[in-house]
Amino acid sequence: MPEISETAPDFTLPRDGGDTVSLSALRPAPVVLFFYPRDDTSGCTKEAVAFSAIKADFDAAGAQVFGLSKDSVASHEKFRDKHALTVPLLSDAEDGVSETYGVWKEKNMYGKKFFGIERSTFLIDGTGHIAQVWRKVKVPGHAEEVLAALRAL
Repeated sequence: MPEISETAPDFTLPRDGGDTVSLSALRPAPVVLFFYPRDDTSGCTKEAVAFSAIKADFDAAGAQVFGLSKDSVASHEKFRDKHALTVPLLSDAEDGVSETYGVWKEKNMYGKKFFGIERSTFLIDGTGHIAQVWRKVKVPGHAEEVLAALRAL
C-alpha cells in the first residue's frame, strides 16, 4: 500500500475509447487517480460527475485525472456515455492495480462479506511520487478538495 512521498506504483491499463494509459508516461504532469467501486452506482456516479464538472480546472493546473474501477472497458463506455463524463476511465478488470494501491478491501454489507474497492484517491506529483492520499472518501466536496491540494503542490 503506497504512502505519501513514495513512488506511485506504475501501471498500464486499458481505458474507455480503446487506448491504454501508462502512469509513468504521463510525467511530468501531476496525476489524480480516483478509485471507485462500480460503474453507474449512486455514489460512483456522483463522484465521476463531480470530477468531470471541474475537469477544465484540473486541465488548467496541468493535471491528468482518471477514474479507476474493476469494471470492463465496455461498462466504462456505457457509464461515460450515460452520464456525459469527461474524465477518462481505466479498467482494472484483470491487472491487480487496485490491490497494489491497497484499495481492494473486504467489505461488509447487510451482514454479507465481499471484496471490493474502497473509494480512495491518490494525488501523484510530476515526479511520480504520491503527494496526498484520501481513503474512505465521502463524495460531496471531494473533487474540489483534490483540486485545492493539486493547486497547493
